[in-house]
Amino acid sequence: MNQKKIHIALVDDHSLFRSGIANLLREFNDIKVVFEAANGKELQEILTEKKEVDVILMDINMPLIDGYLATSWVKKRYPKIHVLALSMFDDDIAVIKMLKAGAGGYILKESKPQELYRAINEIKEKGIYLNELVSGKMLKDFQKSKSLLIKENLLSEREIEFIKLCVSELTYKEIAEAMNLAPKSVHNYREHLFLRLKLRSRVGLVMFAIKNKLVDID
Repeated sequence: MNQKKIHIALVDDHSLFRSGIANLLREFNDIKVVFEAANGKELQEILTEKKEVDVILMDINMPLIDGYLATSWVKKRYPKIHVLALSMFDDDIAVIKMLKAGAGGYILKESKPQELYRAINEIKEKGIYLNELVSGKMLKDFQKSKSLLIKENLLSEREIEFIKLCVSELTYKEIAEAMNLAPKSVHNYREHLFLRLKLRSRVGLVMFAIKNKLVDID
């Protein structure tokens, strides 16, 4: 029996990069590139006619409609399509904004082919791809509500407030001001939560908030 292929769409404004990724993916028998788009606007036009897509590899900085807006548009209209951010930016804010827009994973353009292949397969099967950018040892098993998190003494109200602020684009200094805390106290909150929740980055806290429905990402 023939193996069902994973249908991929490539969205990036650099045609040479798109061609390179397309050629790379053709080396894998279980992956099929169904179309390419130069930006989010072109993606919208093509996707309305070609809906057989499993995973979209989405760049961030693009003209007309960027990766953030394009991802949000896709997830609202085609929730079953998975979006994997494929970007050169490895800063927390870019990762957080893509996750909030609806991306299920984030991978750097400098990644090795096998990592990209693994990311595509994982996001297709599980709806999420976890790596060093999107929390190392993620909390996929946590499906608890805010009240249950508090009841079980996993988190306090103030810790939940801190996590929710981390999902925003505020700096840690601005979070301290919003919580009426000294910057050192915010640092202590962060390090304590990293240790307790087995996380290594602010992105990990964001993923925790999303998985536990502490924030609305619509």
